[in-house]
Amino acid sequence: MSLLNIARESLMNISTRRISRYLSRSATSRRPHFPCVEAHAVRESQLRQTTFGSIPSSVSSTESSESGPEPPYARPNPKSYHVYHDSAPLELTYASPLPSFDVAYETWGTLSPEKDNAILLHTGLSASSHAASTALNPAPGWWEKFIGPGKALDTNQFFIICTNVIGGCYGSTGPSSIDPTTGTHYATNFPIVSIFDMIRAQFRLLDHLGIDTLYASVGCSLGGMQSLAAGWLHPERVGKIVSISGTARSSPSAVAMRYAQRILMADPNWNYGFYYDKLPPHTGMKLARQIATITYRSGPEWDLRFGRQMRPVLEQSPDKPRTPALCPDFLIETYLDHQGEQFCLKYDANSLIYISKAMDLFDLTASSLSANHLITPSLSASTSSLSFTPHKTSHSKSHPPPANPPPHLIDLAEGMQPLAKIPTLVLGVQSDILFTVEQQRETADALRMVGNEQVSYYELGGVWGHDTFLLDVLNVGGAIRGFLS
Repeated sequence: MSLLNIARESLMNISTRRISRYLSRSATSRRPHFPCVEAHAVRESQLRQTTFGSIPSSVSSTESSESGPEPPYARPNPKSYHVYHDSAPLELTYASPLPSFDVAYETWGTLSPEKDNAILLHTGLSASSHAASTALNPAPGWWEKFIGPGKALDTNQFFIICTNVIGGCYGSTGPSSIDPTTGTHYATNFPIVSIFDMIRAQFRLLDHLGIDTLYASVGCSLGGMQSLAAGWLHPERVGKIVSISGTARSSPSAVAMRYAQRILMADPNWNYGFYYDKLPPHTGMKLARQIATITYRSGPEWDLRFGRQMRPVLEQSPDKPRTPALCPDFLIETYLDHQGEQFCLKYDANSLIYISKAMDLFDLTASSLSANHLITPSLSASTSSLSFTPHKTSHSKSHPPPANPPPHLIDLAEGMQPLAKIPTLVLGVQSDILFTVEQQRETADALRMVGNEQVSYYELGGVWGHDTFLLDVLNVGGAIRGFLS
């Protein structure tokens, strides 16, 4: 072979290798398109272009699903609720007192001259004081269909008060509030709060309103915990208790579900909680809400509502199989994406962390109360003879009592002694995976074990899971109306 041919072949080999490398680089440089990921960058860009704290329009990569019921939630206007300011310190369970505090609240109905018809309505984790529409705020509230003339909480008969809890972000003192000692946001310098602390603040509001005794303490979810805590702290001031899908002792599974939501702390924007006047941890909040939504509803509902349906795709050839996507493809995925998108800028991340932690810490067993110096060990001495005797209405045919009662049941009964004389409604939902019916049954059983003969216990069917208390007006509302009458 001549030198010319050798040189020509060598150049051809070099060119071939260069073309191969170019093609390889070209293939790898074509980045795939992920709308669900790019939505976070779009949202962040919008936030940078607006005043921090304002809410840009939704940038969800998917459409909302209108195929099923959803509760109304909205960020309330500060001009639409009352604010009670207390300049005296608020005692806290785990920390030094707050030097002063605010409680945002709204009311419905008319307080009687004797001030004996007041009902304190306690909220769930992320709800505001706007439980129903008012003259100042005509937007539907989160319990709109339960409050009003002739409804479950009948405003022709009762005076309803609903507050935003301490630790919240809708008018009451919380991590986003200004620390009066520094002039800056508390952020994660805000103290850990308990559900008992929330109740202490609410009863300071009742004192301000001149209400000595409540007709009833009513709550759902976190609110159910608060309703029990109100009766525990002030048994002489609470006439009746309604606990719907709540618990007297947070279960390990519920703690785990809430802990998973606090993954939002891994969002770099969280910045150890000091993100006020900066970019909020919107990506972490969206993920947290998606996790929470899974715990709020049920698999059977989603099977009926979404099945395995896929979102519509443009320009799909009928002659070829549908090309799967890594972003939301199934309708259930688009639903979760939409729920996260709608929530991620609506609620304060630190409030979610603090209030969810307060829920984890709630435990009315005597041993826990004693450890937190809420009672003395001697309280349980008079109940050492307690034994488990299930009431005939504590269980259903489809959900029989366990072969062995939970080991903590007697401990729980010992701790719930202050509630022994308060008529109590306990309502559970069989499809609820967050606050299971087992937790409702043990609450009812513990109350009966300490001699409470006025316990009404009901289990509801249906497929809406934990959110049943927001959606089932007929059954939830009917049980409340009958109990309060």
